[in-house]
Amino acid sequence: MKPTLLYRIASVLFILFAVSHTIGVLSTNAPSPEVAGVRAVMNSVHWRFMGSDITYGGIYLGFGLLLTVALLFSAFLAWHMGWLARTNPKAIGGLGWAFFAFAIANLALSWIYFFAGPIVASTLVAACLGWAAWQVSATKA
Repeated sequence: MKPTLLYRIASVLFILFAVSHTIGVLSTNAPSPEVAGVRAVMNSVHWRFMGSDITYGGIYLGFGLLLTVALLFSAFLAWHMGWLARTNPKAIGGLGWAFFAFAIANLALSWIYFFAGPIVASTLVAACLGWAAWQVSATKA
């Protein structure tokens, strides 16, 4: 597979990851009464921090949506790098390997803290980005 296609596949995977992640973060269906209880406590305990009234529920939602934005930016970056791989592979430079390292870190965190869906998505993204970075660096040599 050519680097352009690999970066495009990674881009689509990032979009699917972002959509499924956002659905999960915004879901109000608790799988059990215990989970509903934890969610209620996270949203009901307030404290002041740096002049703002915050809750752990708000932090959870905010960081969840922040991850959605990061995944969508990653999708854009992967698509753009696919274009660069075709038109000017030398312009990618170390960014391809840095993006791969980001994907490996994401995979490690998914493996430690999450479940099969994010692990599979992260594995596929890392494989595409690593393979693309390797091919781009091989064409520059």
